[in-house]
Amino acid sequence: MTATGRVRTVLVLTVLVLLVVGLVPMSVAAQSESRSGGTVVVEEGETVDELEAFAGTVVIEGTVTGDVSVVAGSVQIDGAVGGDVEAVAGSVQIAGAVDGDVETAAGSVEITDGATIGGDLSAGAGSVLIDGTLEGDAKVGAETIQLGDDASIAGDLRYGGSLEGNTDAVAGEITEDSSIGIDLTGTAVPIASWLFAAYALALNLLLGAALLVLFPRFSDGVADRVATDPLRIGLTGFGLLVAIPVLLIAAAITIVGIPFSVVGAFGFALLVWIGIVYGRYAVAAWLLSLVDVDNRWLALVLGLVAGAILAQLPIVGGLLNLLVLLLGLGALGFGLYAHRQRVREQGSRNESSPDGPTAD
Repeated sequence: MTATGRVRTVLVLTVLVLLVVGLVPMSVAAQSESRSGGTVVVEEGETVDELEAFAGTVVIEGTVTGDVSVVAGSVQIDGAVGGDVEAVAGSVQIAGAVDGDVETAAGSVEITDGATIGGDLSAGAGSVLIDGTLEGDAKVGAETIQLGDDASIAGDLRYGGSLEGNTDAVAGEITEDSSIGIDLTGTAVPIASWLFAAYALALNLLLGAALLVLFPRFSDGVADRVATDPLRIGLTGFGLLVAIPVLLIAAAITIVGIPFSVVGAFGFALLVWIGIVYGRYAVAAWLLSLVDVDNRWLALVLGLVAGAILAQLPIVGGLLNLLVLLLGLGALGFGLYAHRQRVREQGSRNESSPDGPTAD
């Protein structure tokens, strides 16, 4: 296998790994983890400092000495958590020990017999069952709230919904409050943000790899245009970014033009996506050329990774990525126009020669 072939193989494998990461089970192996996958597990006997996870299932059988923040289909805590637990899930079951607070929004929440929560419980769910020990206060909003025979709440209980069961388990005051709501945007938004960034990077890598494999000469031409005439290319990209939506809106004014504008909108979205990938690739290729490195695959990976990192930076990252988009969109537009001109010229030459083109 040639060096180029090996590079392509490695890139394709990397893209495939990124794309299927959400389909395979994962075991937490480091001290502080941010993980996504079909199943994320802290094994029995295993200890980690903190855990952030986005998964189908999160299972904690071992020990997390710090906080746990998860978005998952189901969360099962059989082990020990030394900090707070914040969870957005279809179901949450705590059968172990949590030293800090528990804040959760779920379809169902269950604090089983033998479970202990050292801090406060804040839960918003369809149903909540408390049969363990809460050493703090409880604030619960649910359709049904069931207090089990072995439940013990050392503090107050504020609830919204239907309260049933062993109300003698509450040592403090019981207050009904229908306005109780749980705000977990501080948990869900950061986790969703880095997860989206990871999958967007994977999709961009897949698209970029396809472009380089299917259109290597065209891709090289895009990079060359950005490197040799960035100002004109950027202005062209700006013109396309403004003019195409205006034309599509104008077409949508007429009934006949509505189907055209709808199809055109999808085409424009694809064009912008390709422009983003090409722009990051082209800028990285230009920067690598300054240190005498000519490797389109390395440029693709570095450009897309750098773009994903920039996207996480407020204001500055967005502006830089916009400039990169304008370069990629402009170079793409120039390339498509040049290709169309070559096709027309070739067609004209064929028409002028009745016997067709001659072979070299």
